[in-house]
Amino acid sequence: MLRADPDHCEWLPDDAKTGEMVFVSGGTFRMGSDHHYPEEAPSHRVCVDGFWIDRTPVTNRQFKQFVNATGHVTEAQIIPDAKDYPGALKEMLYAGSLVFSPLPRITDLTDWSQWWSLVRGANWRHPYGPGSNIKGLDDHPVVHVSFSDAAAYARWAGKDLPTEAEWEFAARGGLDGEEFAWGDALMPGGKHMANIWQGNFPVQNLGEDGFERTSPVLAFPPNGYGLYDMIGNVWEWTADWWSDRHIADAAKPCCIPSNPRGGREDTSYDPRLPDIRIPRKVLKGGSHLCAPNYCRRYRPAARHAEPVDTSASHVGFRCVVRTPIGIQREKEGSAAT
Repeated sequence: MLRADPDHCEWLPDDAKTGEMVFVSGGTFRMGSDHHYPEEAPSHRVCVDGFWIDRTPVTNRQFKQFVNATGHVTEAQIIPDAKDYPGALKEMLYAGSLVFSPLPRITDLTDWSQWWSLVRGANWRHPYGPGSNIKGLDDHPVVHVSFSDAAAYARWAGKDLPTEAEWEFAARGGLDGEEFAWGDALMPGGKHMANIWQGNFPVQNLGEDGFERTSPVLAFPPNGYGLYDMIGNVWEWTADWWSDRHIADAAKPCCIPSNPRGGREDTSYDPRLPDIRIPRKVLKGGSHLCAPNYCRRYRPAARHAEPVDTSASHVGFRCVVRTPIGIQREKEGSAAT
């Protein structure tokens, strides 16, 4: 297995963009997994150039600075346009966001509507609805941000959202092929390494790691690159369009994809909703709601499809800054897809 090397991770000089970021040198690694969910397969080699990445997810404190500076209004605070949701009942079109609120009795683990509710007035300032607030949560990851909200913050900060390959490379922290971001044991020595669910999801949350919902972004150990919360706490947006499977492994070392860019927008739509043409992006990292009995997506290889207009109480993001060669190759890779 590849191990973290001091030459692969360093703190950058203090400047406006990268002073609080971590630099991760590029390299080749095995992306995806053949041992879990079908959308993670096939495992394949890819190469990424070096980049800077936020050492934590964007926090409420940081997002508040962005909103105060720009007046940005998040998608969760805007009433949806009826033309984008054919057949939707008028009374269901209101400003709000998805909040984890399980029914007292769960009868079907395939029916996520039994624990997710579109709550009127839920947004980043009011994570559980109008009666809630973020007082005391400045160091928690911002939630209830859609893809466009995350992208707007990144532009304001002079940064970008990571590609799926960049995100997964960074999450592995120098470990190539191991199950988790810290090795092959979920709880090495009985220690909780990330904010995930303990107990019988979604009705029993034991909170053995100290948190039932989000946690401060420095609450758990960093990975081998010094990055926090790459696993658990909140899912994180990436820049890539969703695809149902990865591409196959390159036949020759010379043909390993460099800075790959996932699927295409026109193939990212949810086939179960043919009348609603909302494209989907890739989320990575799992969240505090991922549980061994239901969603084992607290791993670097795990991935999830999220409509670009959707926000939720367990979705956040972090940003990257690419080196000049990385920017050029990323553009070339995007043009080739």
